[in-house]
Amino acid sequence: MNKAWDIREACVGPSRRPFARSRVRTKASRGLALAAGVLSLVLGMAAMLPVVGHAQGTVWPQKPLRLVVPFAAGGSSDVMARTVARSLADDLGQPIVVENRPGAGGSIALEFVARQAADGYTLLFGTIGTHGINPAVMRKLPYDPLRDFAPVSMLHTLSNVLIVHPSVGVASVGELIALARTRPGALTFASAGNGSSSHLSGELFKAAAGIDITHVPYKGGGAAMPDLLSGQVSMMFETIPTAMPPTRAGKVRALAVTTAGRSSIAPELPTMGEAGVRDFVVSSWTALFTTGGVPRAVIDRLNAAAVRLAQEPQYRARMREMGSDCVSSTPEELDQFVHAEIARYTRAAERAGVRND
Repeated sequence: MNKAWDIREACVGPSRRPFARSRVRTKASRGLALAAGVLSLVLGMAAMLPVVGHAQGTVWPQKPLRLVVPFAAGGSSDVMARTVARSLADDLGQPIVVENRPGAGGSIALEFVARQAADGYTLLFGTIGTHGINPAVMRKLPYDPLRDFAPVSMLHTLSNVLIVHPSVGVASVGELIALARTRPGALTFASAGNGSSSHLSGELFKAAAGIDITHVPYKGGGAAMPDLLSGQVSMMFETIPTAMPPTRAGKVRALAVTTAGRSSIAPELPTMGEAGVRDFVVSSWTALFTTGGVPRAVIDRLNAAAVRLAQEPQYRARMREMGSDCVSSTPEELDQFVHAEIARYTRAAERAGVRND
């Protein structure tokens, strides 16, 4: 999703005229050329100026910002958000204070951000949960996940991995699918709970591969992993930082990553597409949002900072240590992506009969 900026300018110079033309036309041409030069200079200087506030006519930002995180302090998402905040603050020239507002699957934080002034000073660290899965499985949200938030840019993608217990006796996704077809409903997949990313990943896998495997929900991924390691369940979709240590220790077998391309964290693993499962792309992700209705000039300023952040070597190295790939996007691309995520997780939830009221 990382894209280089594509700036094209068309420059049309004055056409050449015979020397014998009238002096009046020559003066007029020179006048037009001078005016064009002045206009070009003014536009060039304007492009170099910082973003101007929508109402107050001042440079934006003029005061500290806050980044609202829908999770408790200390977790991996919180660490990522704080790293983002520090780096963006350097670019924007103002401090960014991180506010943790956990609870209700992220709804508490999102309701708070949705009610803030549309001035760009309140940012949201959004995720696949807040802007993909929650709208698909929760009937009543105290906000509109599309209208009440202005997309700024994608920030990170995090590969999920299909891991199986060695006792299943398969070494590839193709072998797993073949086994599941001979034993409908016998193989099991663990998840972090009904309506979780790992649950819906399993449902999408069932639909894409045309197989019947039984869902076993747990109260969080941490509770599910011990049963997978002991062979109580057959398989699980887990994030790559959690999946790779037991894989490299030989306790589970990693078959494929669920992203469109191979992960830089474990490039030896094929994608699900490469393994023969078409139209199956699932990844955990984070993105930057702000309150709906923020002026476009402010959105562009934030987006430019996020794009630069995704290319910063030290930041990329830090995120890679956490198992995440850095990305960026235009606001329009993020908006389209969120619409698509909600639509496909809604279909998966409907197939599985998952609704959290």
